[in-house]
Amino acid sequence: MAHTQHIQTGEIAKPNTAAIWRTFYILLAITAAEFIIALAIPDSVISHGPKVFLYIIMTLAKAAYIVAEFMHLGHEVRFLIYAIILPMMFIAWLLLAMFWESASVYKSNEPNKKNKTSMVIYINQQV
Repeated sequence: MAHTQHIQTGEIAKPNTAAIWRTFYILLAITAAEFIIALAIPDSVISHGPKVFLYIIMTLAKAAYIVAEFMHLGHEVRFLIYAIILPMMFIAWLLLAMFWESASVYKSNEPNKKNKTSMVIYINQQV
């Protein structure tokens, strides 16, 4: 039995470098804006809190764009996107809730710490 090979001849398609450069320029612009906000703008123009908030928002936007482009999540069906994004949002909410609650537990224990240390100081003064 003879095996035949089918070889296509013709032009090789050019790579789509326009999408790669567009992604590069978008990420470059967001990173440049992050650096400008973090390093170039003094606290007298924008206070520290809003600067941190803007920096976090831009970092999350950059992370979402990277996930959408490089992990090809932006080109998937909407149900798959939600199946990945919604659990991640709940995990982020869980982490924030744990940090918030740990801070409140720490603050609620502060009076007890003062009593213990003042008692230790009182005992040391008696001896």
